[in-house]
Amino acid sequence: MTAYVIGHLYPTTGHPGEEVLSYIERIQSTMVPFGGRFLVHGTQVEVVEGDWPGALVVVGFPGMAAARGWYESAAYQELLPLRTRNMAGDVVFVDGVGPDYDASVTAAALRAAAPQPRR
Repeated sequence: MTAYVIGHLYPTTGHPGEEVLSYIERIQSTMVPFGGRFLVHGTQVEVVEGDWPGALVVVGFPGMAAARGWYESAAYQELLPLRTRNMAGDVVFVDGVGPDYDASVTAAALRAAAPQPRR
């Protein structure tokens, strides 16, 4: 099942500095051995609810093991400080859902697990 690495990044200046540009130039080559590819990168978000300062990055991997393998790889760990020294942010890993996912099944399971009111 596809796994996603999602980054909500907060650039500190209006234009990326040399380290961030180097990071962006080199990151793709660190993902390729793990089957990673950008799904969202360098595009504007349209905020329809709440507040969303910063940028969104979404990278897809064939599975959670591949996502972790990429993040922990020597090649990526070498690049990571180029971003973290220049941009704050939050990064999460999350499994996707399969093509047959049905939210009503999840709702039913949550309803069944919820505490029942006393009578």
